[in-house]
Amino acid sequence: MGSILTLADQIALELRADIIGGRLLPGMALVEADLVKVYNASRNTIREALHRLGHEGLTRYVRNKGVIVRRLVPGEVRDLFAVRRTLELQAIAGSRALTNDQSEHMQNAIDATTLAREREDWRAVATHSLLFHQQIVGLIGSPLFDEFFAQVIAQLRLVFCAAPDERRFQSPWLERDCEIYTLLANGNKLAAQEAMSVYLHDSERLSLALFDHP
Repeated sequence: MGSILTLADQIALELRADIIGGRLLPGMALVEADLVKVYNASRNTIREALHRLGHEGLTRYVRNKGVIVRRLVPGEVRDLFAVRRTLELQAIAGSRALTNDQSEHMQNAIDATTLAREREDWRAVATHSLLFHQQIVGLIGSPLFDEFFAQVIAQLRLVFCAAPDERRFQSPWLERDCEIYTLLANGNKLAAQEAMSVYLHDSERLSLALFDHP
């Protein structure tokens, strides 16, 4: 994607941010007429934005209902975690000592997760934890991977929404994010990789288990 965003690009990014933020949930309808008013945009522009979201795997068209936010299936969840392993473990393996900016961004994500957990805002806990992992992928230093991973975490967010008990599902991850950050900050890449590998294994297992309890 170039540096100049069209209006449709901007709307798609805002809608994706609403998914990552847990404001748009699986099964919700994205009504063209409503979006035209919200964004003061033409129908063609809205359709282009929705088409982009569909291409990113975040929405689908349902006859007589229009465009809705997608529910993922187990095979897609396994695929997402295969991508996570590839990118997050490679990011750690190839990383150098954290810069001040990198460290600050990771710490900010952890602080936001901590605050959300204190408030028992479990939806926000999930969002900020995913944004911490976005910072991990950011260690690669590739804008293309950053953009791709933003689409990945948006899809993951739709999976996490399916948790019948968000508190139970989200509670374990903050300490583990903190552990990974501390290992990276101390330059212990091998231990950070191992911690991330176990993290992703456990997260995938629990995410797939959500499909056993609709």
